[in-house]
Amino acid sequence: MKTSAKRYLGFLIISLLIMSCARNPVTGKKEFMLMSESQEMALGAQSDPAIIQQYGLYDDQKLQDFINEKGKAMGRVSHRPDMEFSFRLLDSPVVNAFAVPGGYVYFTRGIMAHFNNEAEFAGVLGHEIGHITARHSAKQYSNQMLAQVGFMAGIVASEKFRQFANEASQGLGLLFLKFGRDHESQSDELGVEYSTAIGYDAHEMADFFQTLNRLQEKSGQSIPNFLSTHPNPVDRYNKVHQLSDNAQQGMDRAALKINREMYLRMIEGMVYGEDPRQGYTDNNVFYHPELKFKFPYPQGWQLYNSPTQVQIAPQDGKALMIFTLSQEQSLDAAAQATVKQFSLQVIESARTTVNGFPALAVVSDQVPQQQQQQQQQQQQQIRLISYFIQYDNLIYVFHGISSTTDFNRYTNFFKRTMTNFSKLTDQSRINVLPTRLAIKQVTRTSTLKSALASLGAATEDLEELSIVNGMQLTDQVQQGDLLKMFDKKHNK
Repeated sequence: MKTSAKRYLGFLIISLLIMSCARNPVTGKKEFMLMSESQEMALGAQSDPAIIQQYGLYDDQKLQDFINEKGKAMGRVSHRPDMEFSFRLLDSPVVNAFAVPGGYVYFTRGIMAHFNNEAEFAGVLGHEIGHITARHSAKQYSNQMLAQVGFMAGIVASEKFRQFANEASQGLGLLFLKFGRDHESQSDELGVEYSTAIGYDAHEMADFFQTLNRLQEKSGQSIPNFLSTHPNPVDRYNKVHQLSDNAQQGMDRAALKINREMYLRMIEGMVYGEDPRQGYTDNNVFYHPELKFKFPYPQGWQLYNSPTQVQIAPQDGKALMIFTLSQEQSLDAAAQATVKQFSLQVIESARTTVNGFPALAVVSDQVPQQQQQQQQQQQQQIRLISYFIQYDNLIYVFHGISSTTDFNRYTNFFKRTMTNFSKLTDQSRINVLPTRLAIKQVTRTSTLKSALASLGAATEDLEELSIVNGMQLTDQVQQGDLLKMFDKKHNK
């Protein structure tokens, strides 16, 4: 039995290698590939609605038109000019840009706020399009699938290997970090190539890596280079400058575009940071000024707000609260839909009120899936307390989730949050508005620090403003230069 299994898996690996080769559009070389182009397109089309639901779209047609225009132009000079690219501007303060197979490219308003000219944007745009044209996602998928087949063969073939299966599985993850870094480096090269091809100075892309490095240091998330899926920002800075020099040989460099002023004027008025209109926290209370409700959450717990739900968890990770909206029209229907969706077994249910609102409180256990039942003794069973609250023709849902062994430790935390859901009437909380970017002109030549102070920047904002402007506080700025400022006058 053992010999036949080894023979079958060996045959399977050889067959995959022979039958699953495709020519890479960027390198022209044949590569092992298990995901077809049609599968890439289908995956992108399937992922796009979920990504939009998770982050929401930022409503700025002028900026969206700009991204579309530059993206389409770059797509035409890429290695896959016939692909239909789609570009999205996401309503997230996180500094991020990413791409998924099938030609979908996403920019957050957070990263758009940190670009200081069109050339920086164009470099990152080219980098993300490069991931798609070089089929990095498809290649990563294929490599992982092949590794899993090889991993299975090792388990079948070697009793000694089976003893170290967990360690080997973790090792596979570290192995593929290199593929991630290689892909990022290749996409940097393509970012230089594509942005240069549509007339931008790719040196600005390199300068943006300094901003990323400072953001990384500020967040305290500096990662050792050998464990990062992305090359170190400092290494990328030097490499992209070198690639830009090579790409610009024989060109009129003075004709390459940067377009700082045009870009800054375009992002003037953009929401910066968290948008309180979508919900915000203050002193461990979550406020939603649009839907006019509030609720407290435990001290020391971390809250993450997204367009579809709020998640709250303690630092030990042994519990989770989820707050969301039900699509149902009644409390009973909402509870029944939840029980069905999550395979719950109701232990107790009671009608109640929460600050005058009709409510239904339910305690339930999650029923293990059939394939998990044999391992049920090794697994910790999950218990939930759920509150369904009817307010202003909507059904709000709280779930408090923990293992049955830890559930009693967290029950009071869950209930204090859920039973203190209430209507928001404080106009100072309702009328809060987001911080926005203001573009102001330097009145006299000085250091950036002096210029920001003279334009009215708060002392506590100086370092953050220096990062947003892509400069150091000691850098010189000239009279007439444009700088980004924070407009907080509506929040006073």
